[in-house]
Amino acid sequence: MKKNRLLVLPAVAIAFAGCLAAAQTTVSKTSTPQAIATVPGMPPVVDPSNLYSETVAGKLSPAVQGALPRIYVPNRRGNSVTVIDPQAMQVIDTYKVGRNPQHVVPSWDLKTLWVANNAEGRTDGSLTPIDPLTGKPGPSVPVDDPYNLYWTPDGKYAIVVAEEHKRLDFRDPRTMELAFSIKTPKCGGINHADFSIDGKYALFTCEFNGAVTKIDMVNRTVVGTLVLTPFYQRPDVVAQLAAFEKKPVVVDEGQELGGAVCASRGMPQDVRISPDGKLFYVADMLADGVHVVDGDSFRQVGFIPTSIGAHGLYPSRDGKLLYVANRGSNKMIGPRHGKGSVSVIDFATQKVVAFWPIPGGGSPDMGNVSADGKYLWLSGRFDDVVYRFDTTSGAVDQIKVGREPHGLAVWPQPGRYSLGHTGNLR
Repeated sequence: MKKNRLLVLPAVAIAFAGCLAAAQTTVSKTSTPQAIATVPGMPPVVDPSNLYSETVAGKLSPAVQGALPRIYVPNRRGNSVTVIDPQAMQVIDTYKVGRNPQHVVPSWDLKTLWVANNAEGRTDGSLTPIDPLTGKPGPSVPVDDPYNLYWTPDGKYAIVVAEEHKRLDFRDPRTMELAFSIKTPKCGGINHADFSIDGKYALFTCEFNGAVTKIDMVNRTVVGTLVLTPFYQRPDVVAQLAAFEKKPVVVDEGQELGGAVCASRGMPQDVRISPDGKLFYVADMLADGVHVVDGDSFRQVGFIPTSIGAHGLYPSRDGKLLYVANRGSNKMIGPRHGKGSVSVIDFATQKVVAFWPIPGGGSPDMGNVSADGKYLWLSGRFDDVVYRFDTTSGAVDQIKVGREPHGLAVWPQPGRYSLGHTGNLR
């Protein structure tokens, strides 16, 4: 196991990380939050100013009572799941699942973990259930191309993200029998998502179109698709970013957005909503940063540079910070020991307040925060390891796992219900 110390960013790096476009909307912090009218069947929003209020440390649901404290790691190229005891910091089990497992996803009712084996365009895709009480898998269920898995906010349907088919399949959350589908023809590489504070719509990222698609969850329709573009307010900010990363930044002067210069098209990955439900943060692997999108008006209002290959997004347990996993490469299949790191964004200021590089390099990808908030667990996609970051110091430990680990799940986690992915709980 290896450890590193917290690296505090110089003032110039912190300054550029908070760069936003002139068109950004400022939200008043003095107004009293109004009660949220949610879709029928969705649990109520307890604190409209912080939709993560029920996922703070210690708020474990009775539904997870008896669940073993484990880290479940899907190994994409190993067709397996590695199970880690987080207290002992040891691998205690590995078992085979379906083809190309991508993510381990908690069910809406928190009683099952589902492994999404997407088979990548073939016809042998499946979902493998894991019992959190035993840590053991059950029989796999055949499902067409499940790259990722989400749940409608009311828990009525499972949403299988059929990436290769540009389609969302809504299924029975237990039997996985198909109920209906929503086609997303303008969303190539549809994969990650998050839902509005009231559950009325969701934003899904379009990895291969450099865009996000808005889905009306009530009327079951596509509202539209928004192409994202990284932009900078001033040329000196671009120079600061280049100096920080020690590489040139390519800017397309022929494009403009809100009076700002725009860079080339990106490759959006994970997406996560702000605590007050007004903004969505979208990690971009090519743009090396996080787009900021106003969900209701469906327009881009900002961009926050983080580091190379911004990929996974995870709120802290107190809902004040956003951890950004920077994969260390802009390539789909990156090298070992890349310039992997974690950037920490303050939700209130939209600035990077800490930066944790991995000593010797690495490739942090997907994961989540421990139940007590003390650790951030991330898969090391191209290094066949799992990282455990100390959220106070940035120190990092490593554990060897299978081939090409991806969307690991930390279990149990606080929260009342799951919206999907590796543990988007509320």
